[in-house]
Amino acid sequence: MAEGFTLLLSAMLLCGLLLHMVSQHGVDEPNKKPNFIIILADDIGWGDLDANQPEEKKNNTPYLNLMAEQGLRLTDFHSPASTCSPSRAAILTGRYGLRNGVTHNFAVGSVAGLPLSEVTFPELLQKAGYYTAMIGKWHLGHNGPYGPAKRGFDYYIGVPYSNDMGCTDIPGYDLPQCFPCDSSGPQVIRLKRRVHGGCYSKVGLPLIENSSIVEQPLDLWTLTEQYKSAALRIIHNAREREQPYLLYIALAHMHVPLAPPLPPDTAPIAHHRLHDSRVYTASLREMDSLVGAVKSASDDGDKNNTLIWFTGDNGPWEEKCEYAGSVGPFKGEWQSSRGGGSAKRTTWEGGHRVPTVAYWPGVILANTTSTALLSGMDIFPTLLSLAGITPPSDRRYDGIDATNILLHGEKTGHKFLFHPNSGAAGKFGDLQAVRSGKYKAFYITGAAKTCGGATGRQQLHDPPLIFNLEHDEAEETPLEVGTLEYQAAAERIARRREELLWDIATDKSVSAADYTTDESAAPCCDPTQAVCRCRTLG
Repeated sequence: MAEGFTLLLSAMLLCGLLLHMVSQHGVDEPNKKPNFIIILADDIGWGDLDANQPEEKKNNTPYLNLMAEQGLRLTDFHSPASTCSPSRAAILTGRYGLRNGVTHNFAVGSVAGLPLSEVTFPELLQKAGYYTAMIGKWHLGHNGPYGPAKRGFDYYIGVPYSNDMGCTDIPGYDLPQCFPCDSSGPQVIRLKRRVHGGCYSKVGLPLIENSSIVEQPLDLWTLTEQYKSAALRIIHNAREREQPYLLYIALAHMHVPLAPPLPPDTAPIAHHRLHDSRVYTASLREMDSLVGAVKSASDDGDKNNTLIWFTGDNGPWEEKCEYAGSVGPFKGEWQSSRGGGSAKRTTWEGGHRVPTVAYWPGVILANTTSTALLSGMDIFPTLLSLAGITPPSDRRYDGIDATNILLHGEKTGHKFLFHPNSGAAGKFGDLQAVRSGKYKAFYITGAAKTCGGATGRQQLHDPPLIFNLEHDEAEETPLEVGTLEYQAAAERIARRREELLWDIATDKSVSAADYTTDESAAPCCDPTQAVCRCRTLG
């Protein structure tokens, strides 16, 4: 009898211990859906995250460093493209641009956007009972059914495209420096840029809430605070509703024009005479502070049930000189030694390898690093898997479920990953750079503008250039064509590339984006006012 009682007591203690362990891992309610916060930085360099280059001993991203220390740093994570719209479309759909139809950027006057035949993960989460909200840059179409409020988000506030695609009254830092909005008379929409390049002067940069313009032109210098306030409110309200939520924050940082708070000893902002690294550093710290505020708000609530995933849409915009970020060791030396830049818009590592951190207390092991080959396209299947949602079976996907990498330390990611042409060379969207393990092949190379304006020439490569990234992360010296190492890698890559291109060619779910533009399609709050000026934001 005593023996039986002892066994019963032991069993009860064991059950109690197991229940305690489960509750500590945030899954004490088996049917409770996890929350997701996706933070997408713009034009950020792999080397901008302090934790990626500890030897530099910088302290520009303390909150992200802490998040990495308490979570998982992904060092071989890649944006799905090296420019804005294609990268964002691939993230939201889990599909290459050749499938989802978005191969280059949409314009201020674009009449359409991400094809309506495409399904986004916010739509699927929304249908499964999630509250879905987005803050920041959309850049996938702003008219009618193409805006974020119609593509799966219950709430939206942000800018419909990049923050340099409209004028403001007090411009931020940029190269070349743009002038304030032209307020000389009634608005006649002209989407032309100024002769000195890159500046819109006739249409104010709009701030949109849901489907309505609430401020035009917006104030760049208060935008971060507006985004932070919105994020904290969304997190707090979702907690009050006890409803699982998705919060997608597409930051204006680190895209020009930069508008950070600067030390008191700097030049007045209207003069824009500060041409050194202090502006970029201040912007980076402001971005990091925003991330820290979001993390803190999440931690104060349901942190054991919330995944925060920070990454970037592409690498730094090199032609912006001191207003561009750091690629770290991924310098694309083969290209830069021949002229031109090797970051944003290119398929060199600096163009698409982005700083990435995943944080989920009690679920993702703290202070860990993964070298698994992953892509922004993997966010789609991973979130759906964690939420227990099966994606539609009527289409083919390119992202992989990274759950076991995030949660269980699995080391294998993509066996092959393709990098689409993003403006530096070749036809937009074509898959002419391929990663296979430690090897990377280029069937075409070309450069974006470097700081100073130089651009290298486009070159086709048959046979392809192949680099061993394990020994040559700077992509400086390709393998010799005649070696066994080269031949084995080239054969394997060529075979998989042919298989993928055939798969896409026979995919009945392939979409085609409409890139038609019309001046009347530009967002305009009040056409009777100069630069469409209005303000309804309380």
